[in-house]
Amino acid sequence: VSMSWLTPHIGSQMVDVGSAMLLLTCFAVVAQRRLSACVDLFALQSLFLAMTAAFVAFLTGTPHIYLAAALTVVVKVIVIPFVLRRVIERLNVTRELVMNVNVPASLLICGALVMVAFFITQPIIPFGHLLTRDSLAIALAIVLIGFFTMIARQKAVTQLIAFLVMENGLFLGATAATYGMPLIVELGVFFDVLVAALIAGIYTNRLQDAFDSVDTSRLSELKE
Repeated sequence: VSMSWLTPHIGSQMVDVGSAMLLLTCFAVVAQRRLSACVDLFALQSLFLAMTAAFVAFLTGTPHIYLAAALTVVVKVIVIPFVLRRVIERLNVTRELVMNVNVPASLLICGALVMVAFFITQPIIPFGHLLTRDSLAIALAIVLIGFFTMIARQKAVTQLIAFLVMENGLFLGATAATYGMPLIVELGVFFDVLVAALIAGIYTNRLQDAFDSVDTSRLSELKE
């Protein structure tokens, strides 16, 4: 059921606010060195994503997006952060001391990536839905920032979080562009993300056992 007392313009602004909160949490992850804080920020971002998706479902009368929002809460706000916290406790690694790109430079690069995302999507925004058209640029920015974070960080845990942030951006983009993917596709994506997180947790443990470190640059030491 749609909210008759909300105009499309107001609804669009409220969805944009939710999308902007997702983008802000991306910058917070980039600026954070503590692994546990990165996990908490990912959970917070996923909660904002679920709220934004639920709001889009409420405004557009698209029921299956409610299920996607609920799955986001279960998988990305509860299950995956729980797995990552257990991995951090098991590894006894609390901070990322060495990074390929330092925090100030990373924040500047991420700011540039946001501008690039808005520049790329500017020609196609007028063809999108009124409700979520501006969220498409933010979704692309989140994907670009997540990809950059995977390159800029060396710890396997933060690289996994960056991958999950990228997936959040893709989910926001699907919601913004088409009001959600088909339900069977959404279920498959959530299952794949959960399995990827579990496998990455096992891989991180094995990396720690082999090298006494979760720095992925140590993989270059592997020999046949």
